[in-house]
Amino acid sequence: MYRFRDDERRVIYVGKAKSLRPRLSSYFQDISNLHPRTQQMVLTASSVDWTVVTTEVEALALEYSWIKEFDPRFNVKYRDDKSYPWLAVTVGEEFPRVTVMRGAQRKGVRYFGPYGHAWAIRDTVDTLLRVFPMRSCSAGVFRRSAAIGRPCLLGDIGKCAAPCVGRVSPDEHRAIVNDFLSFMGGQTAGFTKRIETRMKQASDAEEYELAAKLRDDLGAMRRVLEKQTVVLGDGTDADVLGFVDDPLEVAVQIFSVRGGRIRGQRGWVAEKADETGFPELVQRALMTLYQDAIAAAIPREVLVPAMPSDADIVTELLSERREGPVTIRVPRRGDKRALMQTVEQNAKQLLMRHKMKRSSDLTARSLALEEIQAALDLDTAPLRIECYDISNLGETETVASMVVFEDGLPRKSEYRRFTIRNEGQSDVAAMHEVITRRFERLLKAREDNDEDGPGIDPETGKPKRFAYTPALVVVDGGPPQVAAAHAAMTALGITDIALVGLAKRLEEVWLPDDDDPVILPRTSEGLYLLQRLRDEAHRFAIGHHRGRRSKTMIESVLDPVAGLGPTRRKALLKSFGSVKKLRVATVEEIASVPGIGAATAQSIVEALATSEQTPAVNMATGEILEDS
Repeated sequence: MYRFRDDERRVIYVGKAKSLRPRLSSYFQDISNLHPRTQQMVLTASSVDWTVVTTEVEALALEYSWIKEFDPRFNVKYRDDKSYPWLAVTVGEEFPRVTVMRGAQRKGVRYFGPYGHAWAIRDTVDTLLRVFPMRSCSAGVFRRSAAIGRPCLLGDIGKCAAPCVGRVSPDEHRAIVNDFLSFMGGQTAGFTKRIETRMKQASDAEEYELAAKLRDDLGAMRRVLEKQTVVLGDGTDADVLGFVDDPLEVAVQIFSVRGGRIRGQRGWVAEKADETGFPELVQRALMTLYQDAIAAAIPREVLVPAMPSDADIVTELLSERREGPVTIRVPRRGDKRALMQTVEQNAKQLLMRHKMKRSSDLTARSLALEEIQAALDLDTAPLRIECYDISNLGETETVASMVVFEDGLPRKSEYRRFTIRNEGQSDVAAMHEVITRRFERLLKAREDNDEDGPGIDPETGKPKRFAYTPALVVVDGGPPQVAAAHAAMTALGITDIALVGLAKRLEEVWLPDDDDPVILPRTSEGLYLLQRLRDEAHRFAIGHHRGRRSKTMIESVLDPVAGLGPTRRKALLKSFGSVKKLRVATVEEIASVPGIGAATAQSIVEALATSEQTPAVNMATGEILEDS
């Protein structure tokens, strides 16, 4: 174990290694070869010390203990934005109490969860107390009721057995608590069956009031069970972790499954402090979740999208803390794989919400534009930024996108798509073509002498398409793409617009004719804005590309249908969207498309049936085309 310290002896980085000499030597090399974040750490550090431990499990536990204790600035730290609530039962007390608890878990308490919201626990408890009337009051209320000899309101309305005034003995109350614990632990079938039997017996004996109460109790239990959806039929106890990351941040989502039912859900977004691999991100998440957890909070099985970097060590450590076997694995098929995909989708939504919340902050957007202005030495803040990306399938169907941000926000009405005319050329040549076409339109708009001014549409009074002049052009790529875009702009005489490229690997910002990139801090709002631009351009280009592929495939599989020209194919594409949806359509549904008669619809169905046996092939490349 080793620690880097700064001039003030503060710990700034914690790491572990089997062999210390080669690990430390990797930091003390030519600084230009290091990741920018590592460069900053090495330049900040003034000393290093180390501690020798006997086993790798000890080293792993000590590493995360130090990270928690010293909070080193250069380690990736998953920070939850709140302490998640648990449904807790104080089984160590004479009269156990059900309540909501947060923070560190302690002995003598049985926990269920965690839940996303405290109100979800209170709602569940309130529903179940009519079936399992155990104590839920605080110690003060319990003592006061015992002193005055009168129960509280819950005792009067039947939601507490009132052990405070002796209505039930400690053993009778403990039996109620044990039934509640069994129900929350997943043993639900026996309770519902028992209540159904007692309800029928009461009805047969004409004890209708009792039968009505049992009916209401059964309804309460079923309402709770409906909220706790069964996702794994084998009654599995597992935590399912989903991850979605980009070069700057990672979102983590956890579903807690107990008895096959989802008992809780939580998640957070963390900044990536270094060029951490995905297995290491998984490992750090596991250690963050379980390093302070009690044995009962660690499940028998942990499902992850990728095995942690030190899987055997992490498994051994969790097994020791649980005092029982723990399995960490990647689900490949079946219900567990489907659940993993659901969790990952939730993580994706979490990261999206986080980015939207951040982008809606006016102060953050203003700071981002100021940082870009300072880093690129611009005269003014770039209020309008255009970003370009290229997408292709091999050497065919090359498309490009242009997205526009104004004042740090997307302006989707200004987005444009390009289909590259010269098929087979490289991404660099495609970028040159796109930039040329875009700024030729700008020059033409500047030359138009309309009554309302250059570039103004006389009918609407608004600027024509491509008539706006951007303050900054961003291209997706490094020096080759920047050089191509710069050559295109220079050839057209465009010298008053700033140009940069954003390289994906290290998030470096490249300027034309500069040998070294501009490095923005990874936590910079300016870098975050540029990254959003690049990702949005990529998304928009991919969407256009998929649409082109759908059109190509429809043309391919419908070639044998006589009399089906471009207009009718376009109508089919517009109506069904893809070959996949067209294949499941009936003859009547296809015939309802304008211009498609019954005979043609029958021919289309026959052609699609044939193409299912013979996959569509792109004639230019020989590649099999899949449905989009």
